[in-house]
Amino acid sequence: MAGSKSVVIAALIANGAIAILKFFGFLLTGSAAMLSETYHSISDTGNQVFLLIGIRFSGRDRDRKHPFGYGKAQFFYSFLVSVFLFGIAGWESAKHGWSELTAGGHGGGGHAGEAVEFLFFSFTPPAWLDPLWVNYTVLLGAFAFETYALVKARAEMKRQIDRNDWSGYREAFRKTSDVTTLTALTEDTIALAGIVIALVGLFLEQQTGNPFFDRVSALLIGIMLMGFALALAWENKRLLLGESLPQDEERRLRAVVTEQDHVASIIDFRTVYFGPNEVIVSADVALDPALDTESVDDAISAIEAALKDTNEDIKKVYIEPEV
Repeated sequence: MAGSKSVVIAALIANGAIAILKFFGFLLTGSAAMLSETYHSISDTGNQVFLLIGIRFSGRDRDRKHPFGYGKAQFFYSFLVSVFLFGIAGWESAKHGWSELTAGGHGGGGHAGEAVEFLFFSFTPPAWLDPLWVNYTVLLGAFAFETYALVKARAEMKRQIDRNDWSGYREAFRKTSDVTTLTALTEDTIALAGIVIALVGLFLEQQTGNPFFDRVSALLIGIMLMGFALALAWENKRLLLGESLPQDEERRLRAVVTEQDHVASIIDFRTVYFGPNEVIVSADVALDPALDTESVDDAISAIEAALKDTNEDIKKVYIEPEV
């Protein structure tokens, strides 16, 4: 939990600063790609706030209405983040890029002294200002901030990969229940990719004099954001619906149960995530019929201890003995 929170706070600070930089860059240049990147960073900043709310709610103690605690709050707020990433950052970026491509205006990096219109006001940058170098400076500054946030997110995810003995980030994406860190890592990664796309678009425009490259980069950024948002939504959906542990992990836990003394067979075995790194296990276990009541209790306690020792994410175990 502490690791996830520090990751989100780092991303919040970075994205807030980047959003301001990019917006001023857009005002000074009128670049379509820069406005797309502004939408992206504003969305990311708001998303970090939602993730912090999810962390705060998930830390509440269980009560009568929520007997298993509030851990799933992180799944819900992370799902909201994926929706906003798609709807605000992705859709608005793609729409703006497409609009610039089909409008046929000057678009691109703009020209010094030309008015830049945004919502209900216009701004005229000073004549001495070089729009392209403003964009380069802003994007390189944003790259530095995003790199800082990404390093924090990757360090936390790497810690989880080592802890769970996963093969790498791909397996972690499919199996992790820490959707807060996963969301922050994904956002930071696509943010850096978006900055690179914007830089390439601006560079090609500068070399060719054709604003098409700036406009198409804005469209590509939007499409990329929507694609990653859908992937994040899918990962959050599986946990919101009460997904079990991966099959290989369940097989390992079943083996632990069958290896215990006095266990004849497993009749039913179920696992479910009730929060990040919070698993509940329920099992119907056939025990040796010769056991007395005290021995049955000891056997159940041994099973519970063995399961928790095998996987430290298991917080609660319910064993139904069948004698």
